[in-house]
Amino acid sequence: MASRESFMSTIFFFLLLFSLGCKCIASELHLHATQTAVLKVDASPQLARQIPDTLFGIFFEEINHAGAGGIWAELVSNRGFEAGGPHTPSNIDPWSIIGDDSSIFVATDRTSCFSRNTVALRMEVLCDNCPAGGVGIYNPGFWGMNIEDGKIYNLVMYVKSPETVELTVSLTSSDGSQNLASTTIPVSGASNWTKLEQKLVAQGTNRTSRLQITTNKKGVVWFDQVSLMPADTYKGHGFRTELISMMLDLKPRFLRFPGGCFVEGEWLRNAFRWRESIGPWEERPGHFGDVWHYWTDDGLGYYEFLQLSEDLGAAPIWVFNNGISHNDEVDTAAIAPFVKDVLDSLEFARGNADSTWGSVRAAMGHPEPFPVKYVAIGNEDCGKKFYRGNYLKFYNAIREAYPDIQMISNCDASSSPLDHPADLYDFHVYTDSKTLFSMKNTFDRSSRNGPKAFVSEYAVWRSDAGRGSLLASLACFIGRRQLSLLDWRRIVMLFRWQVMHHSS
Repeated sequence: MASRESFMSTIFFFLLLFSLGCKCIASELHLHATQTAVLKVDASPQLARQIPDTLFGIFFEEINHAGAGGIWAELVSNRGFEAGGPHTPSNIDPWSIIGDDSSIFVATDRTSCFSRNTVALRMEVLCDNCPAGGVGIYNPGFWGMNIEDGKIYNLVMYVKSPETVELTVSLTSSDGSQNLASTTIPVSGASNWTKLEQKLVAQGTNRTSRLQITTNKKGVVWFDQVSLMPADTYKGHGFRTELISMMLDLKPRFLRFPGGCFVEGEWLRNAFRWRESIGPWEERPGHFGDVWHYWTDDGLGYYEFLQLSEDLGAAPIWVFNNGISHNDEVDTAAIAPFVKDVLDSLEFARGNADSTWGSVRAAMGHPEPFPVKYVAIGNEDCGKKFYRGNYLKFYNAIREAYPDIQMISNCDASSSPLDHPADLYDFHVYTDSKTLFSMKNTFDRSSRNGPKAFVSEYAVWRSDAGRGSLLASLACFIGRRQLSLLDWRRIVMLFRWQVMHHSS
C-alpha cells in the first residue's frame, strides 16, 4: 500500500512540474493559439517499482548536545566530575558552590571508588554556624533542568564522609529562591563509599531549575556520580519520552550512529570507544568529543544506541572508527587491534548470551542479540593515507566472521567504480541551495552493478542558508525528492533527520 501511495505521489509530482513547465513556455513564447496535448499515464500496479523498506531513516550524531542534554534523559551535566580531566584539582563546571570561600571549600581529587573514572569531589564545610539554608553545591544541568509539576525524578549519588552528616537534596529555581522538591538524607560516618538513592516529586514547574546538595554541619563530604533522571523515560530505557515520540513519528527504517565526525575525533585519543560506553553507567569514564568541543559521560553508549534502534523499529547501522581521525592514522601494519575491537563489538551486539561479549550484553538486560546487519567502515575517510589498507583488513575479517553483514565504504562510487569491495558506498552532500537543486542527475550514469548508494548526510549550509531559510529548506526537500525518484534500485538508503537539538 505504501509503495502504491508513493508511486501515485510521484506521478502527481511529475504532472505538476509538467503543467507548470508548459504554462511557463507558453507565456514566454507568447503563444495565443489554443493547443491540445494528450498525456497518457499508466499507473497500473504491475508497472509499479517496489520501494525498498530502507529508503528513509535517521542519522544520529552526538553534536550540539543531541544526546547529552538532548534525547538522553540525564539532567546532571558532568555527573562524575570527570569533565575537567584526570589531573586534580580540576574544573568542575557547571557545578558551583552555595556559600562563599569562608564557609565552604571544594576541590576534585582522585579518591573515587570507580577504577575507570577516578575523580571525585571533596567538599569541606568550614562554618560553625552555617546560614539557615546551609552551604553546598549545585548543578544547573544543560542550560537549566526542566522540572515539571507532579513528575518523579530518580536521584542516585555516591557519598563518603568520615562523620555522620545530614544532606538536604533539593530541586530549586536557578537562583535557589523557589523550592520544587526537597528531601533530607542521613549519611553514616564511614571510610567507604555509599550509594544513595531517592525519589523527588516536583511540587511545581520550572524550566531552568537546578539540583542542589547542602548541609549545615562542619566537616568533609565526598561526592561522585551524581545522577538525576525523570522516572518516566521511554520504556525505562533512559530516553526522553517526548523526543522519542517525535522520532517514532518519522517512522525511520534505519538508525545510523554514533556519527559522523564524533566517531573519528580530531585525534584518535578522543574518538568514540564502544568498550568504554557499556556496562554500569557509574563505571563509564566518559570522554571529551574534541570535534564538537564538549564532554559526554557516555551514558548514551553503544548498548543504548542498539536499544534505541530496537525501540524505533529501525535497523542499526554501526559506524565504527577504522583507525583514522582528523589528524592521525594507524598504519595498516598495526591495525589488527582495531579490527579485533570491532569484531568484539559485533559479538557484543550479535553474540549468544553465553559468548564472551554477548554475556556482557545479556548482563545489561538484553539476552537476545541485536540484529546488526549494516556497518560503515569509518566516516568520511576516503583518500586518507591508510584508509584503503585499513578498510580491506576490516572488510575481510567481518566478511569471514559475519558473511551476512553489509559493509559501507566511505568512497564515492556514483561516477567511477571503487577499487575495493563494498556492499554500499556512503554519499555525503554539504553544499549551497543552487548546487543541491542541480543534483537531479547525480546518479543517472552510475553503474547498475556493484555497490548501492547510501546517502547518509546532506544539508544546505553555506552562505545562502544562514541560520535557516525557506530557500535552504526547499533545496533540502527537493534534493531528497530528486534523489529518491532517480532509481530505487540504486539509492537504497537516505537519511531523514540528522540531529535532535536540545529542547527544554
